[in-house]
Amino acid sequence: SQITTLINHKDKPKRSDKTLQAIQRVGQAVNLAVGRFVTVGEAIANENHELKEEMSVACIEARRAGETIAQLTDVASLDHPESDSHITIFTDKTGVVKAARLLLSSVTKVLVLADRIVIKQIITSRNKVLATMEQLEKVSSFQEFVQIFSQFGNEMVEFAHLTGDRQNDLKDEKKKARMAASRAVLEKCTMMLLTASKTCLRHPDCESARINKDGVFHRMRLALEQVIEIVTDSRPNGESEMPPISIYSGIKEFKNKVEGLRENLYFLSKENLSTMLEVILEHTEDFTDSAYTSHEHREHILELSKQAKMELEQLVSVWMQAQNQKTKDLMEDLEVAILKTCQCMNELKREVHSAATSLAADLLKYHTDHMVLKALKITGVEGNLEAVAEYTCKLSEQKEQLVEMCRLLRHVSGTEPLEITCIHAEDTFQVTGPQIISAAETLALHPSSKIAKENLEVFCEAWESQLSDMSMLLREINDVFEGRRGEKRVYLSLPRPGKHNANLKALKPVKLDTEEQAKIAKLGLELHLLTSDVDSETEKWEDQENEIVQHGQGMSSMAYSMYLFTRGEGLLKTTQDLFHQAQIFATEGTKLASALHAFSDQVQDDDKPLLLLEAEKLISMCKQLQITAKASVQGKSATFTKVDACILKTRNVMTLLCQVLPLCCKLLSKNKAGNGCLKPAPPWREDRIRTGTNAHTPERRAETFGIKSLENHVTNMTFLDSK
Repeated sequence: SQITTLINHKDKPKRSDKTLQAIQRVGQAVNLAVGRFVTVGEAIANENHELKEEMSVACIEARRAGETIAQLTDVASLDHPESDSHITIFTDKTGVVKAARLLLSSVTKVLVLADRIVIKQIITSRNKVLATMEQLEKVSSFQEFVQIFSQFGNEMVEFAHLTGDRQNDLKDEKKKARMAASRAVLEKCTMMLLTASKTCLRHPDCESARINKDGVFHRMRLALEQVIEIVTDSRPNGESEMPPISIYSGIKEFKNKVEGLRENLYFLSKENLSTMLEVILEHTEDFTDSAYTSHEHREHILELSKQAKMELEQLVSVWMQAQNQKTKDLMEDLEVAILKTCQCMNELKREVHSAATSLAADLLKYHTDHMVLKALKITGVEGNLEAVAEYTCKLSEQKEQLVEMCRLLRHVSGTEPLEITCIHAEDTFQVTGPQIISAAETLALHPSSKIAKENLEVFCEAWESQLSDMSMLLREINDVFEGRRGEKRVYLSLPRPGKHNANLKALKPVKLDTEEQAKIAKLGLELHLLTSDVDSETEKWEDQENEIVQHGQGMSSMAYSMYLFTRGEGLLKTTQDLFHQAQIFATEGTKLASALHAFSDQVQDDDKPLLLLEAEKLISMCKQLQITAKASVQGKSATFTKVDACILKTRNVMTLLCQVLPLCCKLLSKNKAGNGCLKPAPPWREDRIRTGTNAHTPERRAETFGIKSLENHVTNMTFLDSK
């Protein structure tokens, strides 16, 4: 950025002192930055002897180029006669261009070499983990196992740190999702490896225990290999990665081609378009052939597939005529055909989405009680081999249903990261199901074995955790379909000149530079974690239309968009966008405080003071945030201070929100349990429950305050973003 400023400066005959000083400051700033950068590069070189020579040469070149730029921009004394012979940016602009090219080239070399070192560190760490795993597989005594597993744990922690940093550095969202999935497998398998190995040591002659252990080791090796593939951007034996094609991506590409006919009638062939539709319709057979697709969905998908073929035939007919004769009537007919074809594809997309998500919702609801897992644990402890065999068959059926659900969801996931998450979920169910079965068989053969019981518990927990993750994934897929979010929904309330603020046009939009983003990164990360906590709390409420829940969700979404701003991402592009978002956030917080006050009128006297105290705190914090966001500031430093203050105050409000939501949740669950913490007839809810003949009955009111029990424990691990 600084170099571009220097090279693009305009040569004016008159140069003010201010201009000369600015040029000199830029040159000095570049030189100092290069000096700091090179110091780090040299330190890396000293620690890595195999690349020391290359790194040192690149660092020397960068330092030399920085010094040259500083010399050429030393123009503060140009007005003095004795400096006439001094070569500067004004007398030798070519020299600045050459120095800039050398600098950028050498800096790139340093970065590439540093990246090679990071990759080497990850590969070395992976190799250590693999070597220790081989030792763990061969141990025959508990004492030896404990010693080696301790070393293995330390190596896995190191590998997790290195790969976590790498995951955060990846720009490709697809690679980031694959890395997150692989790291999640390694994290869960570490505990599985411990209990499976201990079970095998305790029962060395048990075939099911050995199968169980071998499965864990195999899965960990595959995950380690995938991490290295992502890091090195390579595939074994030079294979190219063939991404699975989903119905969504197929329809999107097909529609783009069809709509492209408006601009160019000759850029593709009719055979090309027909082939694309055939591929999409082949994928719809995954739905129509599935035993779990309802009769209504199957019929609708078949009808729409037939209609899509007819619409394309009509489009091709008009298109071919338009190529021969471009009349106004034909072009109008072509436009109608394009619109009808795209509309048909949209309806097909909507139908397959409905089929996949309704199936997923039904299956997740049906399996939420984990009855088969509970039965396996009980019959295993009883040593009832016949009953265990019966329930393992039921678990196998459940696994097939969930695998089919993941396959169908992948078609409608909407984004590549979510597609990868669906594939990961499918693999998890495919692998974990047989592992639970082998663990249950081991327990049934050794019903008094504590370690065999613990081992089954670990695998059952992994299954339950994956089901819980599927609920979150389903919400993400629905949100993408409805346009509420990409990775996570962003609450958008951007300022529009002349609408929200009469003075907005006069304000110069400002973005945070890289240094400012680095300063505020920690605060932004804290805000991100708090949004996850608030989301987890709101998801526990059965009534998602509850006023408290809706305000909480809105505030969480706004806070998340403010976190993205600290990273230079998202829909808030300038500081003015951020300040306006902070005002809307504070307004939403005030509305939540009003809802809490109204709710407190229904709370018994013992619980009321605490709730009112929290509501008053919230009002005070939101007022402070409003004042800060509206305050007028001038200058880069003052603007950054205001940004920092807005993010800090938003974080404080979110922290309070994390306390308020569980408190309300607790009062609601007391009411549901019949403890009478709420008084009857809550007037603050009347407007929201005036529907239905029994809307005013006590039973109906109790229902509106209900929350779901914590059967589905939501784990801290997420697939799309590693905390």
